[in-house]
Amino acid sequence: MERDGALRRRVLLLTALALLLACGCAKRVAAPPPPAPVVVPPPASVPTPPASPPVPVVSPADRAYVSGAAAMAEGNYERALEMFAVAFKENPGHPGVLKDFPEAIIGLKNSGDEAFRQGRLEEAGRRWSAALRFLSHPADKGKALPFTKADLKAGIDQLSASLMEKGLIEYRKGNLESAITVWRAILSYDPSHEEAARSVQTATIQLENLKKISPPK
Repeated sequence: MERDGALRRRVLLLTALALLLACGCAKRVAAPPPPAPVVVPPPASVPTPPASPPVPVVSPADRAYVSGAAAMAEGNYERALEMFAVAFKENPGHPGVLKDFPEAIIGLKNSGDEAFRQGRLEEAGRRWSAALRFLSHPADKGKALPFTKADLKAGIDQLSASLMEKGLIEYRKGNLESAITVWRAILSYDPSHEEAARSVQTATIQLENLKKISPPK
């Protein structure tokens, strides 16, 4: 009997221990699942701006031509012809020069005509002489103009003869300084005019001698 009682107590003890273990397992809290990995979206691609178009390269001939065209638009025909000549030297056969060169010569000659009508004789001579010089440029070859080299040369010679006479009138009156001024006007557009050069030299010497005889008070 005592042995059976001990066995029952042992069985009860094991049963109680099993129940305690079962309750402990039931009270355990399940561990939370690991957090989901954070997915970082790739950075938005920045659109590449379109490349700027290349800056066109302007040739020296074109730069000179544009400068000449601007001067022509302002009525400065001699400057225009000078720049057209530079452009033509850089690019023989430049289409813009071939088109505008004859028109610039006509404009220069006409501006000389206008200066002559207004009595600005020295200015007229300079413009006619410049037009005559540019008539020999290759950019003007083969172009029909309303005047010829002979026409320009005749006009310049007539103007010089008129100024020579005007200077002689002043000279005979004893107005040496006025005579020298008139004759120098001829040399401003025609440095090779021998008669004007001699007259300036003679009148200048006489004027200097007069100043030595009668010094200013």
